[in-house]
Amino acid sequence: MQISLLMVQATEAAEAVATQAPQVTETSYFQLVFAKNSLWIMIPLFLMLGFAIYLFVKKMIVLTRASKEEYNFMNNIRDFIHDGKLDSALALCKGNDTPSARLIEKGLNRIGHPLEDIRTAIENEGNLEVERLEKGVSALATIAAIAPMLGFLGTVVGMVSAFHAMAADPNNFNIGTLSNGIYTAMITTVAGLVVGVITLVLHNFIVSKISNVVYLLEVRTTEFMDLLHENA
Repeated sequence: MQISLLMVQATEAAEAVATQAPQVTETSYFQLVFAKNSLWIMIPLFLMLGFAIYLFVKKMIVLTRASKEEYNFMNNIRDFIHDGKLDSALALCKGNDTPSARLIEKGLNRIGHPLEDIRTAIENEGNLEVERLEKGVSALATIAAIAPMLGFLGTVVGMVSAFHAMAADPNNFNIGTLSNGIYTAMITTVAGLVVGVITLVLHNFIVSKISNVVYLLEVRTTEFMDLLHENA
């Protein structure tokens, strides 16, 4: 009888301890990302990431088209010029909507002028083509630089709010509430770094693709000027 009484008392004590023990609640990543206190930072970061991806896809389409060239394009141009068929060479250039074709077309239209004038005209057209290719790339660089700073701003504001609430009512200080406010605020820094890293990678990839196209333009310019020197 006494043993049964002791067992009942032990069970009641265990239940009391379990009741008094703090309940641990699991927080999902979704709740962290879309917490009310950090939405004012997270929404702009998501918009910036979406815009960066849009710019990347758009520039990749443009650069892919710019790097493609008709097979034996320069050989056909060389044959037309040797045969004196400038109209056919111009028609071939107009049929190829690429920066290099527009460069050659600009040079063909200047045939009859001094070679230095032709080179200058081609280089000017090349500068315009490069500017078209680089349009929008600076926006990627800006997003890559701003996103981490914006995320850090959200963390600082969240930390200030958390400590201000603690200082305003120190008697009701709760370490759980403070830590909840801190990790909710710090998620904005994580998000800002993620957006910044992704955008930086996209920016550098686009810059490398532009460099490849610029190199192709320089090669075509040299080939065309050598061709004119041959016929001079």
